[in-house]
Amino acid sequence: MNQLKNPFRGTGLPGLTQMPISDPSDATALIARCPNYARTPLRNMAGLAADLGLAELWVKDESGRMGLGSFKALGAVHAIARDAAASADGRDLSLALKDRVYVTASAGNHGLSVAAGASVFGARAVIFLAETVPDAFAARLRAKGAEVVRAGAHYEASMVAAADMAAEMGWTLLSDSTWPGAMDPGTRVMEGYLIMAQEIVAQITAPPTHVLLQAGVGGLAAGVAAHLRAAWGDAPQIIVAEPNAAPAVMESIRAGQLVTAQGPVSNMGRLDCKTPSLVALAGLARDADMCVTLSDAEATAGIAHVAEHGLATTPSGGAGLAALCAGLDLGPDARVLTVLSEGPEDG
Repeated sequence: MNQLKNPFRGTGLPGLTQMPISDPSDATALIARCPNYARTPLRNMAGLAADLGLAELWVKDESGRMGLGSFKALGAVHAIARDAAASADGRDLSLALKDRVYVTASAGNHGLSVAAGASVFGARAVIFLAETVPDAFAARLRAKGAEVVRAGAHYEASMVAAADMAAEMGWTLLSDSTWPGAMDPGTRVMEGYLIMAQEIVAQITAPPTHVLLQAGVGGLAAGVAAHLRAAWGDAPQIIVAEPNAAPAVMESIRAGQLVTAQGPVSNMGRLDCKTPSLVALAGLARDADMCVTLSDAEATAGIAHVAEHGLATTPSGGAGLAALCAGLDLGPDARVLTVLSEGPEDG
């Protein structure tokens, strides 16, 4: 497991000024109108904490989120709901976007959220998947009414294909990433994740000493970190966990600028993103204290360990937990918070 202390903590990377939203008020008001919304549990994993030599371990369990099995349910659904509310003009919200087509690239869960949000508000969804995304995710997307297009050997290639199709057809590109010229949609997706962060603050008995957040393009980690800093200040140490095959946040912080990381395909498929979201990177460079990366073997061993304690997930969904299982030493007094970001692929 590789580790990097963030030298930009508190200040951020030079030149990156657009930060993640930290106030969940707007997102909370919108999600309250969704009939499928319910708070997910924060689990006190005392037995696993004892196994790992920790004082406390709290796990925010997103495996049942809104029937989609992932935290991603909060992101695109929130962004599409904003569009519907702006377009309704007194009409039934379920028909507000009947002429809209949303297109995105996904490693699975973001696509499910786009498909669900489009369905709720009368729109169509077209989801581009790289060849490496499991067929199980493609089947789940089709079951939600989405059209699935396979394009490219990795996430970045599928994202380019989705952007090209959106431009050609006049469709709405709703990525969970951000880059120059496309900052707002992905920022609004990240805003939806603040709902989860607000739930955590309300559920936990006291602020933790350490927070572990897994990152692909970085939206989950950056959104949650932004709200936790607003709520708890500098007290918790925030640690970002990534695959060592896709250390996008770590290598960008090491370089002092956004870079595209290099590496093979990882079994942490939803985290196997080589280029970070620009807004997420800006936020994590300011808010995260450390980055760590995991091997595929460490991730596999970690989720097997936590499964023994009743937490079923994937190498992506349990990457923060796997970092603890792999020997990340936080000391015996550590009170740790992390996120189980998705259920098992066959769940």
